[in-house]
Amino acid sequence: MQSALFLAVRHGGRMERGSRRRSEPEEADKGRMKRTIIKDWKARLSYFLQNSSNSNKRKPKKAGKHRNYFRPSPEEAQLWSEAFDELLANKYGLAAFRAFLKSEFCEENIEFWLACEDFKKTKSPQKLTSKAKKIYNDFIEKEAPKEINIDFQTKNMIAQNIQEATHTCFSVAQKRVYSLMENNSYPRFLESEFYQELCKKTPISRAAQGT
Repeated sequence: MQSALFLAVRHGGRMERGSRRRSEPEEADKGRMKRTIIKDWKARLSYFLQNSSNSNKRKPKKAGKHRNYFRPSPEEAQLWSEAFDELLANKYGLAAFRAFLKSEFCEENIEFWLACEDFKKTKSPQKLTSKAKKIYNDFIEKEAPKEINIDFQTKNMIAQNIQEATHTCFSVAQKRVYSLMENNSYPRFLESEFYQELCKKTPISRAAQGT
């Protein structure tokens, strides 16, 4: 009886140790996955910032107009959580949000919104028409390369409006896409590992405190 009890306890101990062994690799895998996600985010963000910088270099530079995109302070990053517009108005924040949407395979939403913002600033009637057709071909028509998710009626209305393009051609669609990002993607972005990293304050060293 005692030997049977001894074997049961011994066997149970092995099982417990075995379960602990299995949990340790799982925790290690989670840690590696977290580091990989953050690393991938930083790589995507660097790519977007580099592209933005290169596009600026192609344009004639004006004195005092050169822009560098630096990592925001934790306080600045925290402002992005106050309003979606705060995020979009910040160059680094916009690039970070684009990288996030790309990781979720829905970057066409922010690209369409940005294309509409550029479209509304166009003054030449000829350019207005050509840009309207390009936006329609890229984002609106069926099976467009960056087709956005809007209803059939809105698509038909846009198709009619671009025949005589005005600055309001895409207003309805832009508002819907903005609302979609604000209510769905934006909250997920604020909960993302990358955004949380940006909001973390770097501990001040004792040496720095003594200066």
